[in-house]
Amino acid sequence: MLRTKVKEYRERAGLKQSELAALVGARRETIVHLENGRYNPSLKLAMDIAKVFHTTVEELFFFSED
Repeated sequence: MLRTKVKEYRERAGLKQSELAALVGARRETIVHLENGRYNPSLKLAMDIAKVFHTTVEELFFFSED
């Protein structure tokens, strides 16, 4: 299962879900589903989010067995 640290990074940056969504050209609902593990982002979206936080896709997204 794909896991994400997007919420952790977003909160650390002091961004609202809607603000992150605007920065990456997505809907707030997409960010909500992404943070809750109900959405697997496209490679472009994953890269755009990583760029906002000045980190790598691998740091933000990882696979877990559970």
